[in-house]
Amino acid sequence: MPPGTGPAAKPRWRRPERHRTGRTGWLRAAVLGANDGILSTASLELGVAAAHGTTTGILIAGVSGLVAGAMSMAAGEYVSVHSQADTEAADLDLERAELRTDNRGEHQELIAIYVGRGLDPSLARQVVDQLMAHDALGAHARDELGISETLKARPIQAALASAGSFAVGAALPLSVAVAAPGPMLAVLVSASSLLSLTLLGALAAHAGGAKMVTGALRVAVWGALAMGITTGVGLLFGIVV
Repeated sequence: MPPGTGPAAKPRWRRPERHRTGRTGWLRAAVLGANDGILSTASLELGVAAAHGTTTGILIAGVSGLVAGAMSMAAGEYVSVHSQADTEAADLDLERAELRTDNRGEHQELIAIYVGRGLDPSLARQVVDQLMAHDALGAHARDELGISETLKARPIQAALASAGSFAVGAALPLSVAVAAPGPMLAVLVSASSLLSLTLLGALAAHAGGAKMVTGALRVAVWGALAMGITTGVGLLFGIVV
């Protein structure tokens, strides 16, 4: 019998696999923030430029958009993700109370979940007995409520990632507006912003394990549409006023 294959052999340790689901919290906030930073700031600058605004006015609009947008993204992410965290905490409190008052019923509930996933009832009972002896609340949080350490809500992380990435994204069209000569400002801001959005979409798709071309095209099309509409509004405003 080859070594390490007998009945008393211990299972070999394997390095934990790296999955992309652990990135979803900060990745979503960071991509949303950077995308919004580039797009909203570039659109503001193009709208003001189309309305025949001065270079100073364009820069003021860009800086104001950067500061206001970053704070808005941070507040929005914090509030929305904190609401999710509050819901998770309330569900855990309810589950904790049910484990105290009806432990047997909670056993049966978890057994039914495992049987529904394909385990034999007797095996499901053994699994549940061991899991609940180890960490009853954790077992129910994971398998009944779908709450895990990897995917749980993190409001502070989401707020910081969103605000920081928005500021970084907004800095790009703002820096182009500072450096660009007056007549070329609109062309350079729109072209550089569209290129940045395309690259961002590709990188975000790659980080999430999706097709880079699809991610890039999706962001580029919506970015071009947003900047085009904002420029049109600016032109109309400039003609009317």
